[in-house]
Amino acid sequence: MTLRLNSREALLALLAAGLCLPALAHPEASHGAAHAAAQAGWADAFQEGFLHPFTGFDHLLAMLSVGIWSARQPQGKALPLVFLAAMLLGALSGVAGVTIPGLETGIAATVVLAGVLIAMATRLPLAAGAALIAAFAILHGNAHGHELPLAGSAFGFLAASGVLMLVGRWFGRAAELGMVRITGAGIAATGVLLMAA
Repeated sequence: MTLRLNSREALLALLAAGLCLPALAHPEASHGAAHAAAQAGWADAFQEGFLHPFTGFDHLLAMLSVGIWSARQPQGKALPLVFLAAMLLGALSGVAGVTIPGLETGIAATVVLAGVLIAMATRLPLAAGAALIAAFAILHGNAHGHELPLAGSAFGFLAASGVLMLVGRWFGRAAELGMVRITGAGIAATGVLLMAA
């Protein structure tokens, strides 16, 4: 059975999901003080990475947008996986010290373009959509790699990005097309403001 929401319910659900910050507990260690410290360090890094996409409006909107747009694409289920793989490559480049010129502007531009794709209900062949999504992801991943250079952080922000894209996919499928397009226009307008900031 497919869950269908009216426009108001879908928008409220999307906003609520975007405003929720997860609470993660540290796992208990049982193999001595060194193991406990290593586990706590890894858990701290994971938590920091997981929270990171929720605290950056540009990243939050980009992940939700990828999910929303992918929900209405042919073979769109593959697009979030492409995004996560490319984002990991981008993160590795950031950890390695690779700097992408105009990175912050580029990230804001991904929000604008993703919003436009949603608002225009643009459909692309899988290869073109995957290439576009991968380019977005490399920019976001590179920024994460510079800001959070620990392995645990990478797992955290990949997990959070996956959650946000799933929420976006749910919204993209559950909401009426008109509400999805209005949401896309709002995302694009926000991206323009981020570029101007």
